[in-house]
Amino acid sequence: MGWKNRRVLVTGAGGFVGSHLAERLLIRGARVRALVRYNSLGTWGWLDHSNQKKEIEIFAGDVREKDSLKKAFHGIDVVFHLAALIGIPYSYETPASYVKTNIEGTLNVLQLALDSGAKVIHTSTSEVYGTACSVPISEEHLLRAQSPYAASKIAADKIVEAFHFSYGLPVVTVRPFNIFGPRQSMRAVIPTIIGQILNGTKIQLGNLKATRDLNFVTDTVEGFLLAGVTPRAIGRVINLGSGREISIGDLAKKILRLMGRNNPILTDRHRIRPHRSEVERLCANSAVAKQLLRWEPTCSLENGLRETISWIEENSSRYQSTSYAV
Repeated sequence: MGWKNRRVLVTGAGGFVGSHLAERLLIRGARVRALVRYNSLGTWGWLDHSNQKKEIEIFAGDVREKDSLKKAFHGIDVVFHLAALIGIPYSYETPASYVKTNIEGTLNVLQLALDSGAKVIHTSTSEVYGTACSVPISEEHLLRAQSPYAASKIAADKIVEAFHFSYGLPVVTVRPFNIFGPRQSMRAVIPTIIGQILNGTKIQLGNLKATRDLNFVTDTVEGFLLAGVTPRAIGRVINLGSGREISIGDLAKKILRLMGRNNPILTDRHRIRPHRSEVERLCANSAVAKQLLRWEPTCSLENGLRETISWIEENSSRYQSTSYAV
């Protein structure tokens, strides 16, 4: 089963990963409908800059408001649910907004999918695991909410699970580890490092010892696509990660080498999470993805970083700010 002529809705399609996914679905022959967050300017996020936007049916709405979503769900076969608030530092300041978007928004998507008969591919996050108790982290690892963001995503994952068991809704929960690539905002660590290097400033970061499992966006998108067409994946939670980890400090050094720069690397205390909230280590066990989806990442960290650096250099005006993007 492929994607040709399948009617697909992507929520959060104006964002970093959602825009890449919508474009890839078009290439695979799907009939793509994009849900972007309504705003008074009438902008569509990254889809504004897509060469394929004329081929995408775009709806503006808000996952927090069920009535604004109904038309987008009409006649849909598969829903990729990516719409979410994702900034961890901001979740300390406004936890209620994460409950409304990530939990109540997911509930709205599930109810409408149930009404329309659509399958749901739900986006989780490796943050739901908290600091690794064992490495690599499998889907059986305990869930630990070390931030309001993580708590909201755990709740969303469990609502998805409940709809599958309670109502028979076909669902797959995809749990990506740290995604990077073109279009990612300055709130993420890799664009933050590259942007500060290009601005000629000192590289100011939070915890330099924390490790992350970094994955290029095209690999993660491929995992989403495979999850959507693999019948055996229904009802499962599936990690998408590389199984390699690198500390934030070593990551900054690697990017400096690739860019031929020597900016000093400093720790900014304002960027450090509360002590018990810091996720110190993330490294994926993706054996389920390999077995069920026949998925493995193909882009090396170095090649992904080179492509990301090149894209940010070409779009440097978007990365001029030296302030901390919460």
